[in-house]
Amino acid sequence: MTAWFRVMTYNVRYDNPEDGEHRWANRREGVADTIRFREPSLLGLQEPLANQLSYLQDRLPNYEWVGDPRVDGDEEGEYSPIGFDERRFALEATDTFWLSETPERAGSLGWDARHPRIVTWARLRDRDTDRVLVHANTHFSHDGPRARRHSARLLRERLDELTDDEPLIVTGDFNCIAGEPAHETIIDPEAGRRTLYNAIDRSEYGHHGPETSVTDFEHLVPSRKIDHIFVTDGLEVRQHGVCTDLYAEGRYPSDHFPVLAQVRLE
Repeated sequence: MTAWFRVMTYNVRYDNPEDGEHRWANRREGVADTIRFREPSLLGLQEPLANQLSYLQDRLPNYEWVGDPRVDGDEEGEYSPIGFDERRFALEATDTFWLSETPERAGSLGWDARHPRIVTWARLRDRDTDRVLVHANTHFSHDGPRARRHSARLLRERLDELTDDEPLIVTGDFNCIAGEPAHETIIDPEAGRRTLYNAIDRSEYGHHGPETSVTDFEHLVPSRKIDHIFVTDGLEVRQHGVCTDLYAEGRYPSDHFPVLAQVRLE
């Protein structure tokens, strides 16, 4: 049977010079250390700019990275990149599309969102078994409720077009908690050819950690678990948790916690 591996989604907070003592230069080592210590084989990040991604590429040499930035698809703007441990997975195909009414047009805005939003996906072959899965990673609008709903629908539709029957993992900061419209669209059996399940609900050992994934860098923001991992049938989930690693006393490496699931191909 296929060996277990870990999947992580992690909003690392963009390099904002106005973050003061929580600016990227002070916490970047903590972000890299958190990822290295947790050892995900598949990793979906949200918000890194090119300089942040370059730093993590340097500090995490076992990962290969794919994805395009959201503003121009070339160099400008935040990424929603996928990192995969190249010792475990081999890349077969990858692309990025925009969460808008024109998904192929780089930088296109969707509905009531103020910023472009994207999905990066990768078709990966498990070197241990020669089996294939697809990992998609995204970051939904924080300020557009219509955009979140439509993004969830578009995500389901596009993934149906891009995949056959491969097991599917979807990670991201969805800016919605379970029960809100976008989340419910993602798990709606009628929204696509296959059903997506929140990994927290499929975990053999339940959930570990707080019921939130958002911080203010120093404190938990309660009841805001907006970062999720979704899976289709064909993937077994053993554990699910929110990782509350500190990089200094009373300080978290980001304004989000990473969410981690231990999974394997059935």
